[in-house]
Amino acid sequence: MGKQDVGITVSKKEDFSEWYTQVVLKAKLADYAPVKGLIVLRPDGYSIWESLRSTFDKKFSRNGIRNGFLPILIPESLLGKEQKHFAGFNPEVFWVTHSGTNEVGDRLALRPTSETLAYTLYSKWIQSWRDLPLKINFWNTALRAEIKATKPFLRTSEFLWQEGHTVHSTKEEAEKEVIKILDIYKNTVEEELAIPVTTGKKSEKEKFVGAEYTTTMESIMPDGKALQMGTSHFLAQNFSKPFEVKFADKDNVEHFAWQTSWGVSWRLIGAMIMAHGDDKGLVLPPKVAPMQVVIIPIYKNNNDKENVITKVNEIANILELKNIRIHIDSREELTPGYKFNDWELKGVPLRIEIGPKDIENQSMVLAKRYNHEKMKMGLNEVDKIVTILDEIQTEMLKKAKTEAENNTIDIENYDEFKMKMEKGGFFNSPWCGKLECEEKIKEETGAEIRVIPFNSENTSKECIYCKQQSKSIPIFARGY
Repeated sequence: MGKQDVGITVSKKEDFSEWYTQVVLKAKLADYAPVKGLIVLRPDGYSIWESLRSTFDKKFSRNGIRNGFLPILIPESLLGKEQKHFAGFNPEVFWVTHSGTNEVGDRLALRPTSETLAYTLYSKWIQSWRDLPLKINFWNTALRAEIKATKPFLRTSEFLWQEGHTVHSTKEEAEKEVIKILDIYKNTVEEELAIPVTTGKKSEKEKFVGAEYTTTMESIMPDGKALQMGTSHFLAQNFSKPFEVKFADKDNVEHFAWQTSWGVSWRLIGAMIMAHGDDKGLVLPPKVAPMQVVIIPIYKNNNDKENVITKVNEIANILELKNIRIHIDSREELTPGYKFNDWELKGVPLRIEIGPKDIENQSMVLAKRYNHEKMKMGLNEVDKIVTILDEIQTEMLKKAKTEAENNTIDIENYDEFKMKMEKGGFFNSPWCGKLECEEKIKEETGAEIRVIPFNSENTSKECIYCKQQSKSIPIFARGY
């Protein structure tokens, strides 16, 4: 195979978009489907999603959240029940109009999001205060007709995600739930994917359609663009009233319930690729890597082979007992050098090389993927590999935090804002809170208010656009 077949042929810095696409395809995470805008997850890509799902499920369960299932088809009459919500999604909806050759009557939407369907059912399931809180999460797909250029994991017409929908008896309890979920998201993304995020609220303009307010976590990517990593919405009673989600309190007085909804998608995988990958390909954090350690036996003849394979299997058994996901690359038709490059492309966190001389010296060679560091370790020190993987995870987050900090600046001068925005980044800039200024900034620079960080209220500075007194210091950026 030639380089064009297996390796990354463009630099991350020179052509970020093409680099990203090549990593997704050549690291075998996903491939394009026959229908435009859709992708197919390959086993390694799906394994990462399964890892995230498992982590979220454990955390959701500890918070009293259980999993359920919702069908993909939603009647048009339901989707339009909350008018603002429907208007926001209508341009992106895929419609089913026929079953075979027969018209279905009321058009059926392929789920863009499930609020309207879930809350129709919640109104049946909830009768009294004893039925609350109701907390259900749904792992499913959503479909939205993307009109922008599609990108695997980042912007596709169908995507994997989870969406949670909770119901509460009080406003205070619902608002606490919003923050609980946002914290779960933040901790998981930082601890599992080694990606730092900033949390806060969306502006009124950018909030989820139908929500009272939206909280969000945002991350800055190496190319200077922002990526929304997940959202948690306080719906107040905006859905409970049209859908009649009501409960009788202890005095048998009926009240409308208070609701939340929240979700993350496989966009998290795209963020991981962009945040950590390099010109050799994918770089995986150990916690989500389908294979955490690959062992490459090196030998030239059958005598060496027997000794090397025996030792490799011994080490593999020890690592497996420690619940480390390992793979032995026993492909004999390929050179060790080719294998090294192949596994670097696929992003395996740690590579172990063992040959006859290593066995003779009672040692092995370890190669860390994230920083290309090579080190020797005694064959009797296999136990240390658990610690090394933990250190890699920690160092990857530390490195990503440093890069994010270097890509974040404070700017109060609008001319400077416009000039530097061309290169991208997170811009902390004072804002008066007015929609007019927000829209003008986006119109003139392409930058949006990505997040208003918690505790960013400010009364001493001037709005970067209109020079009136600011109300907060949001993060402005161009986004995906």
